[in-house]
Amino acid sequence: MSALRNYLNKIKPAFEKDGKLHAFRSIFEGFETFLYVPNTTAKSGANIHDAIDSKRIMSIVVIALMPAMLFGMYNVGYQNYLHAGTLAEAGFFSIFFYGFFAVLPKILVSYIVGLGIEFAWAQWKGEEIQEGYLVSGIIIPLIVPVNCPLWILALACAFAVIFAKEIFGGTGMNIFNVALVARAFLFFSYPQKMSGDTVWVASDKIFGLGNDLNAVDTFTQATPLGQIGAGATPDASICDMITGFIPGSIGETSIIAIALGAIILLWTGIASWKTMLSVFVGGVVMGLIFQATGQTPIPFYEHLILGGFAFGAVFMATDPVTSARTETGKYFYGFVIGALAIIIRVMNPGYPEGMMLAILFMNMFAPLIDYCVVQRNISKRAKRLTSK
Repeated sequence: MSALRNYLNKIKPAFEKDGKLHAFRSIFEGFETFLYVPNTTAKSGANIHDAIDSKRIMSIVVIALMPAMLFGMYNVGYQNYLHAGTLAEAGFFSIFFYGFFAVLPKILVSYIVGLGIEFAWAQWKGEEIQEGYLVSGIIIPLIVPVNCPLWILALACAFAVIFAKEIFGGTGMNIFNVALVARAFLFFSYPQKMSGDTVWVASDKIFGLGNDLNAVDTFTQATPLGQIGAGATPDASICDMITGFIPGSIGETSIIAIALGAIILLWTGIASWKTMLSVFVGGVVMGLIFQATGQTPIPFYEHLILGGFAFGAVFMATDPVTSARTETGKYFYGFVIGALAIIIRVMNPGYPEGMMLAILFMNMFAPLIDYCVVQRNISKRAKRLTSK
């Protein structure tokens, strides 16, 4: 690493003011600060010092997403071989690498388009490259079906970065979760590519791996939530729901993999346990209400382990930029997300998944929640002062 550091120090003057490549200063600084913690320190006005910067925080979130991503890759291959009837003949590596080659292009497209726009935006504005898309760039491919076309995914990434992030001022200024805005764009612009019974299982051979399911004209496969929305009982077992061996968005199926990510986020203090726990409490309460009134065909706990509920609770509801920031507000913010997600699922059979809309809706109200909490605290303190 010292050789890399020395090389960067050698070429750095060319990117500084009056250097030959000064026009690309923001790009150089973006790569340098991604590789190394900045060596600059506050000169005045600083009262908080921390050894970790925002890029390191983003890196930890990416690490926490690795279990869900790796399992998602395996499950993509697993579903292909399972529905072709050749699962017993396939080995672990054949299954995994089929999924790896199916998912990798989506990750590459997401980062190339998203980071490309951020680099161009930073150059145009003469600002430093911001690091927020480091996380969004990997979440977006994990919350879409495996058969989502790459060109549509590219459009969604571009729309989300421009209209949900850069227009608001960049990282830390956006009101709505960037990854969820990309998914909303996909869902409402190309619904046939984001729902139905034909988008969840990869159906083509890749580099000689997997099976061609296109030859089977009648091949369809609904997710458990899709089956519920159609009025049928899910055929997946509780074990499959928890382990994740069911059709669904790439990174959202395995509760075990998501739980590993949650442990990493909570152990490092990156995510708020108050928000995360409140989402599940809200889901449990509303699930019990609908179960008691006979309005849902599944037990309340299955709502928590199906679809994007757990993934959204762990990785997106806890987004520190778009969620409530006051400690009391986090409880209310998370609870309403969990409750609203179940309400949307049960009350709207045409839209069996509700987590995306629930989080985006509460993103809009997070500033108001914080404002009310702060004003309430101010009023309570004022009353204490006047009572003395």
